[in-house]
Amino acid sequence: MIILAATPIGNLQDASPRLIEALTTLPYIAAEDTRTLLNLVHGLGVRHEAKLFSLHEHNEAERLVQLVELAKTADVLVVSDAGMPTVSDPGFLLVRAAVAAGVDVTIIPGPSAVLSALAVSGLPTDRFTFEGFLPRKAGDRRKAFQALAEEQRTMVFFESPHRIKEALEDASSVFGADRLATVSRELTKKFEHTERASLAELVEWAKTDPKGEMVICIAGAIPTVRTIESLVDDVLADKTNGLKQAVAIVAEAHGVSKSALYQAALEARALR
Repeated sequence: MIILAATPIGNLQDASPRLIEALTTLPYIAAEDTRTLLNLVHGLGVRHEAKLFSLHEHNEAERLVQLVELAKTADVLVVSDAGMPTVSDPGFLLVRAAVAAGVDVTIIPGPSAVLSALAVSGLPTDRFTFEGFLPRKAGDRRKAFQALAEEQRTMVFFESPHRIKEALEDASSVFGADRLATVSRELTKKFEHTERASLAELVEWAKTDPKGEMVICIAGAIPTVRTIESLVDDVLADKTNGLKQAVAIVAEAHGVSKSALYQAALEARALR
């Protein structure tokens, strides 16, 4: 089978016993960077006898057949440089190919920068969206934010420390300077820090040139509450359905009383 294993995102003590066992006993390991894997094994003080394969964004498509064939008769461990493979890391294409070939896929769970940053953010966690790495070019980055302008879930992004100020400036211009957000850096490491503030305040903080791996969490948009009176035009503009049906559609969409909206629509129609 294919075994996706989460590796530490900073603190080596977060390596699970299952990960250590897999590293030391499985015959094949596919790693995003084999040098990083060897550093991990050395840091954990363990030995491995596995045959190593590189699996990164530039060769994943070519590795699929080889690794899937191996996984038909043996266990293949898949690791990225940090965190869970496939989450903004290589592995998605391999999993899809394995599933298509009838090869089992399982996981050894562990550290996640996405969930760690979200958990410590203090922002709503009941619903969230992970948007991965932000585009490097300013224009593309603003377009990405603009596409999320009405998103009501907490949004999580990865960003380089070299572009954190520019990213926060673009976020502030799109979502508004007062929108609450956090930046978590060096999660699980010695100098771990989470800055919690408005986007405008975070821009000022970013001017201090913070270092380390960054995860941005931005609060979702607050839904606009519309009054019964403001919804009447939506009802009367519906030329396809009858008044009652139009009222039912609009009332359900905005969570308002159908009877109150129907009465207001009747009165408005009588005056027109």
